[in-house]
Amino acid sequence: MEKIKDASLLLMLGLLLFSLGGCGVYSFTGASISPETETISIERFPNNAMTVEPTLSQKFTDALRDKFQRETNLTLLTKGGELHIEGSITGYRTSPVAIQADETAAMNRLTISVNVIFTNTQDDSQSFTSSFSRYQDYRSTRNLNDVQETLIDQINEMLIQDIFDKSVVNW
Repeated sequence: MEKIKDASLLLMLGLLLFSLGGCGVYSFTGASISPETETISIERFPNNAMTVEPTLSQKFTDALRDKFQRETNLTLLTKGGELHIEGSITGYRTSPVAIQADETAAMNRLTISVNVIFTNTQDDSQSFTSSFSRYQDYRSTRNLNDVQETLIDQINEMLIQDIFDKSVVNW
């Protein structure tokens, strides 16, 4: 009886592994990439915003590259990838939100916007040009310089997830 249990468990495990192995275009991150696609190139995103935060370009580009390396099997190239991402940072601004009765802001909002050009050389129907914008609020009693690095990291994470989803998850 114990041998039958073990055999059926092994059979079920084998079927599960076989069925997952046949899904070469699916990953547990949700990425749906053709098995023929092996490379990606991601150019540096220059900061073309009216207000320039000196480290934003490098931090954003590095985080975007890290996301694709961490969550796909694609090989990162400097140029000429089968998937190619380029663009620029188009907005970096802080604005008041949650105005109080005395007409002062209780909260401020840091907003970062990027323009992205995604090219899929193997399936042009998946290529796109799109703008993405995300923000984080912070208390107006806090100095932006004190919270800026944390806010940038949080906003970058959201922007990069949006770009990842649109380019390889096909949401």
